[in-house]
Amino acid sequence: MKNAFFIILLVLISVGCKQETVTSSEEKNTTKQQHKFAIIIHGGAGTILKKNLSDEKEEAYKAKLEEAVKIGHTILKNGGTSQEAVMKTIQVMEESPLFNAGKGAVFTHEETNELDASFMDGKTLNAGAVAGVTNVKSPIELAIKVMTDSDHVMLSGKGASIFAKEKGLEIVDPSYFYTEKRFQSLQRIKNKTKTELDHNDKKAAFYDADIKNAKFGTVGCVALDKNGNIAAGTSTGGMTNKRWGRIGDAPIIGAGTYANNKTCGVSSTGWGEYFIRGMVAYDISAQMEYQNKSLKEATTDVIKNKLTKLGGTGGVIALDKNGNMSFEFNTAGMYRASMNDKDELVVKIYKE
Repeated sequence: MKNAFFIILLVLISVGCKQETVTSSEEKNTTKQQHKFAIIIHGGAGTILKKNLSDEKEEAYKAKLEEAVKIGHTILKNGGTSQEAVMKTIQVMEESPLFNAGKGAVFTHEETNELDASFMDGKTLNAGAVAGVTNVKSPIELAIKVMTDSDHVMLSGKGASIFAKEKGLEIVDPSYFYTEKRFQSLQRIKNKTKTELDHNDKKAAFYDADIKNAKFGTVGCVALDKNGNIAAGTSTGGMTNKRWGRIGDAPIIGAGTYANNKTCGVSSTGWGEYFIRGMVAYDISAQMEYQNKSLKEATTDVIKNKLTKLGGTGGVIALDKNGNMSFEFNTAGMYRASMNDKDELVVKIYKE
């Protein structure tokens, strides 16, 4: 009887120790997960060559990229959500005339500014997007509002503006988006196009950076917060000289933006028609989920292989559930920056 009592006592002690060990291990893993966060951004890709950028302009781009990524990083570091980090970070770039989004948006053929944006939440797979907006100061904020405050995923044109007003977002006169640089770029492109038609000179486009990059320029952000949630957002003025209400990949979920906590978050920039046809952002996530590829393997295959073979040009920023990051592009450069949970800052422009 005495032996049986001691045996039972030893079993109980052993089970208790085992449970305590498991609990300690779980607590350790949970703590590790909660402290992992990261953010990655882009400000467009294209024929970005050092010889075409003055030292002053290069520093201006780097300073704004650093400002933007640090805004989001601070939010994440203080326990904020990936949604808030993405919105606030993109708004910094939307308010800068340096980038083709918001204040620096390019002009359509009709000499107006039509803005597109999208956002996706990796936890719920909920998403919001807007296209052809002309008077809403922050398109990315509107895209998020579509996600949170409506039953829809995408709103466009006048309807999107009406929705923005009803939700109390800041409405501006369309002239707010005017910048002389973008307007003059449009005039040069129009003149070049006319020259090509008059002289059948198809090579003219390749001697002017504005012409060559007419299809490029977007801002985007992907963030992973301490709760393990990924969010991705993209905002753009679209293609210079676009006509007929053209909409590119930026507001298309799966093409310009995608986020899934199982895999990664992606924001695209480049020649939108090809990104739509290739469903670039989703393809990266799908390769990770169904082919067990790493983030780097998936982004490399989609951009360097599939997109390039299709004839598309541009790039992506991507961030996986473990905080791994990837900048992938097949152009001469991409404005980009990132920060991780160790406060390590990366700001780059040119291809290495």
